[in-house]
Amino acid sequence: MNRKGITLLELLVVIVIVGILAAVAVPVYTGYMQRARRVDAKTALEHVRAAQEMWRAEKGSYSLDSAELRTTMGAPATAISNYYTWQFSGTLNATTWTGQAVALGTQATDGDLFINHRGQKWDADGRFYPEGKWAK
Repeated sequence: MNRKGITLLELLVVIVIVGILAAVAVPVYTGYMQRARRVDAKTALEHVRAAQEMWRAEKGSYSLDSAELRTTMGAPATAISNYYTWQFSGTLNATTWTGQAVALGTQATDGDLFINHRGQKWDADGRFYPEGKWAK
């Protein structure tokens, strides 16, 4: 007797193997996507820092207005992407500022990023560069 096809047991084994592979691949892919989106936030904060330094070189103090910084010095829009926005946070005056990239939506579990007038970079866990999320 020559039977062709697969048995139920073989089909179940294949389904289990595919399930195991998916259970491993999905979290790895999610982590990869979070790191890729984080690059946009880091780049935007670096541009904010550069715009602030140009403003300071011309005016003698830091800008207190993100809209003015965007139109005059080319700082990025406050909506970086669907996953991050940036804003000034903490102390903001003519001699100090702190920029914050606020994580949104599915990126919120990754946490916020910060940069200040000294060029110091840190993440929501308080880890300063080169550790933490700025290094990855």
